[in-house]
Amino acid sequence: MHATDDAHDGKGNTVAVRAVRGATTVGADEREIVLAATRELVREVLTANDLRPDDLISVLFTATPDITSVAPALAARQLGLNEVALICLPEMPVTGFRPLVVRLLAHLETDKPRSELVNVYLHGTDTLRDGVPPIPEGS
Repeated sequence: MHATDDAHDGKGNTVAVRAVRGATTVGADEREIVLAATRELVREVLTANDLRPDDLISVLFTATPDITSVAPALAARQLGLNEVALICLPEMPVTGFRPLVVRLLAHLETDKPRSELVNVYLHGTDTLRDGVPPIPEGS
């Protein structure tokens, strides 16, 4: 299936497969702190996009290398996302990375156009995309 292909909701309606992003920082690499921050992120993504668990296909969670106390996907299970495919992956350990960050990429079925979906950046993570350098001339 291509990103522009449509899916069906089981009622004959056509819906698109889309993705939304989110990120948050955690105060410390402690199990309950990581889970609380991740639950907040998941709730905000669902609320901002008026999503129900049945709308979700899968959610990929990443954590910076300094988060080892718990897999952030557990927070989604705690919120009842038991039928959604979840996976946790480590972020690449890039020099100068921002510490203690959990990110998510949620794939969903929706009739909303891409322009109406809201990416959620909490606790200062809205700056993660700042400073993307331009392509060097001649490249």
